[in-house]
Amino acid sequence: MNGYLLFILSVLLLGYLIELMVALLNLRSLNPELPAEFAGVYDRDQYARSQEYTRVQTRFSLVQSTVSLVVTLGFILAGGFNFFDLVARGFDFGPIPTGLLFTGLLALLASLLNLPFSAYSTFVIEQRFGFNTTTVATYLLDILKAMLLTALLGGPLLAAILWLFEASGPMAWLLCWGAAVAFILVVQFLAPVVIMPLFNTFTPLADGELKEAITHYAAAQRFALQGIYTMDGSKRSTRANAFFTGVGRFRRIVFFDTLMEKLSPAEIVAVLAHEMGHYKLRHIPIMLVLSILQMGIMFFILSLFLGNQGLFAAFGMEQISIYAYLVFFGFLYAPISTLLGIGFNIFSRRNEYQADRYAARTLAEHGGEALIGGLKRLSVSNLSNLTPHPLHVFLNYSHPPVLARIEALRRLNSNVAVI
Repeated sequence: MNGYLLFILSVLLLGYLIELMVALLNLRSLNPELPAEFAGVYDRDQYARSQEYTRVQTRFSLVQSTVSLVVTLGFILAGGFNFFDLVARGFDFGPIPTGLLFTGLLALLASLLNLPFSAYSTFVIEQRFGFNTTTVATYLLDILKAMLLTALLGGPLLAAILWLFEASGPMAWLLCWGAAVAFILVVQFLAPVVIMPLFNTFTPLADGELKEAITHYAAAQRFALQGIYTMDGSKRSTRANAFFTGVGRFRRIVFFDTLMEKLSPAEIVAVLAHEMGHYKLRHIPIMLVLSILQMGIMFFILSLFLGNQGLFAAFGMEQISIYAYLVFFGFLYAPISTLLGIGFNIFSRRNEYQADRYAARTLAEHGGEALIGGLKRLSVSNLSNLTPHPLHVFLNYSHPPVLARIEALRRLNSNVAVI
């Protein structure tokens, strides 16, 4: 058997088995006893419902992963990539338009295969547990908008990368890296003022107690506010969130309208303080730099295997092309991507603890308690799993489990050093 094919099949199967093992461990770690920290916040029926939500979501995810694995293996072994390549070449375009068509066809196929799972998750599971508020029309319109944005933004980037690899020789990977970095920075500017308003409505926060409290806190932290907005998150879900977006004069603080309904003003300011902690501690630019470095590593490794005939033979391809290689390289890079993702999650969890400490230390005397109260309310409203398995957390969580965050805040409030 082709060595590349054996490696790719092994990676796919091993990844699936690890996911299966971790999912089963996570289900076994569900504890029917309500943690003492949540006594008086969760009632027993709500807590049991949160655990059922975890079970349903986990089982559904395993079904989706199983179908995805079977379809992917069948597609590879049946020569599906070569078939789509022949279809794209049949239009007799140049290499770059052909590459865009080939990639677009694969993306369309993947979207069509994912659609039933996405629809079931939204309109059956999320509906059953009281999260879904989207309509079929909004759901379909979101898909069309996302596809259009992918074509308008991703298409030119892919075309540039294909052209650079075609025309620039051994240093093409470096130029591609630069083009990708430029793309990311441009999107950072466009997101809050062009992209996000396509999906949601942003309304300036009305004058009142909350705006006063936020303005006072921001002034105390010497943070120049460019805008405080609420977003109609309830248009699609009852889940609550808050975030910073944009850079420079386009920087915004955004609260989901659902967050405004579920948290007290003090708790909302505490959530804001946490997000401001990320900004003040430079977590966002550091993560951006790390992502850019990761991208550079990927492009460099990609350049080492460019045009490898054994890799094309593994996928049953009749002709070699740069555009098909970019797709195939994703299978080779998957183990590295997974390891880097774990590293990013570890770093992200550390950042969350630091942002929590920043919020607790910069708020009023009971700031830590306000943040704890906000975390509890959000956990209850989102039916969060309070007892995830440590291995599941290690592999998949970008945020620490809520009980770990609360425990760290309790230690901080007791003036015990938190490492």
